[in-house]
Amino acid sequence: MIKIRQEIDRDVEARETLLDTCFGPERFEKTCERLREGRKPAHGLSLVVTRGDSVVGTVRLWHVSAGAGRPALMLGPIAIDPDCQGLGLGARLMREALGRAGAQGHTAVLLVGDAPYYERFGFSAAATRDLWMPGPFERERFLGLSLAAGALHGARGLVSATGMAASKPDWSTLIAAASQPSYAGLKLAA
Repeated sequence: MIKIRQEIDRDVEARETLLDTCFGPERFEKTCERLREGRKPAHGLSLVVTRGDSVVGTVRLWHVSAGAGRPALMLGPIAIDPDCQGLGLGARLMREALGRAGAQGHTAVLLVGDAPYYERFGFSAAATRDLWMPGPFERERFLGLSLAAGALHGARGLVSATGMAASKPDWSTLIAAASQPSYAGLKLAA
């Protein structure tokens, strides 16, 4: 059975494996990754598609400023397991993510992706014409969507991260726990 739901902690490893499968290690070199680095996704907007117990799709949205303090979300990455592509799961996941974002009161979404695919959801390069990213990007792939009328009208400037900082692990606690007898044999990665 196919289900779209909020991501939970135990989905993280499967999500990362799926993203590695779909995008490879180059995904960490993209400008959008700089906007996500060290940030938490927007609350309630980390979704997965499951088939049975397996994660076969993922999308997350992140708080950004669409120039001059204009709030927006950055969508991505979105991925569907190659074995499940062509079943319409990507479109279902996009509609669910955009619907939830709108229901939460978000007014605009940006992304970098294939224009012919995303245009069917209302995204356009015209919406980002006067915006730029904080690193290399392909102008024709930088797209925007107003969830509220005129939300991106007049948007101009640099897109920047505005979301909450992700918590960093407390290494002293992890190291102390690893030295306990119940953790004998546990090795910490350097």
